[in-house]
Amino acid sequence: MEATPAPSPSPQPDAGLPGISVIMPVLNEERHLKAAVTAVLEQDYPGPVEVIVALGPSSDGTDRITAELTAADPRVRTVRNPEGTTPRGLNRALKETSYDIVVRVDGHAVLPSGYLSTAARVLEETGADNVGGIMAAEGTTPVEKAVACAMNSWLGVGGARFHLGGTPGPAETVYLGSFRRSALDRVGGFDEDLARAQDWELNLRIRRSGGTVWFTPDMRVSYRPRGDIRGLAKQFFRTGQWRRAVVRRHAKTLSLRYLAPPLALAGIAGGLVTGAAGFVPAFALPGGYAVLIVAGSVVTGRGESPGTRALLPLVYAVMHTAWGAGFIFSPRRLG
Repeated sequence: MEATPAPSPSPQPDAGLPGISVIMPVLNEERHLKAAVTAVLEQDYPGPVEVIVALGPSSDGTDRITAELTAADPRVRTVRNPEGTTPRGLNRALKETSYDIVVRVDGHAVLPSGYLSTAARVLEETGADNVGGIMAAEGTTPVEKAVACAMNSWLGVGGARFHLGGTPGPAETVYLGSFRRSALDRVGGFDEDLARAQDWELNLRIRRSGGTVWFTPDMRVSYRPRGDIRGLAKQFFRTGQWRRAVVRRHAKTLSLRYLAPPLALAGIAGGLVTGAAGFVPAFALPGGYAVLIVAGSVVTGRGESPGTRALLPLVYAVMHTAWGAGFIFSPRRLG
């Protein structure tokens, strides 16, 4: 589907407010796309709003649903993204935007009604180039709930405020992002060679160019995590691979937080091999890790159902070891 021409913004209750362009790269989002776009169109923001959907080569009903949305509301437009990658879709949608504020939204994210109003207000109040909030993982099945619990905890993902919350202020990165268009133009948009971690890397370039990335807990978006252990392992393995690719480009960003999973995996594997070879004390390494995640599950799983709490140690182990393995075995050609 070719890019459709931009319509003139509809009259708004307050034409003095800055316009907001929402960019949304989608691929096989049949289940969630209508709700995601509708949530944008029904925002309480009184200024002009448009949605540019970057259509990847979906094999489900995503294109049909998008066509229905564009026919129903002239504020929704499309642009083709034949490779289907997230950063290329974001950049293609960015080129079609009409307004000075650009908000990234995923095709399965449902924004709360005041999200765009808060984004515009915080950008104005802070002078930041990008503002964002919390990626609030929420599940419905026992596995989803266990993964959500882990992703919302320090033991699962470290101390990042966009996972755990915290006080407003400058941050390394935020979830999704609401940008000044001028900042995106200044740093050259999203890096199209990074299939993942492109948001973190973009925020790094914004900060290095003298801009500010601002976290606020007032911007909270629900996120539905993986619903099966295999999918979770694949997700975290790929995330570890791409984080290593970013570190290769920006070596000074390497920190203990990124080294912890690969070091833990090396210790577990080394302890098991050495212990099996006859040096029994080496079993203390994998044993200590097992004690850590079981004890951590007791603490972080408070208030969860027995089924969710029972799954938590497995979920933590999969997240840590898959991320660590991805980081260790990330091919140099990646990115």
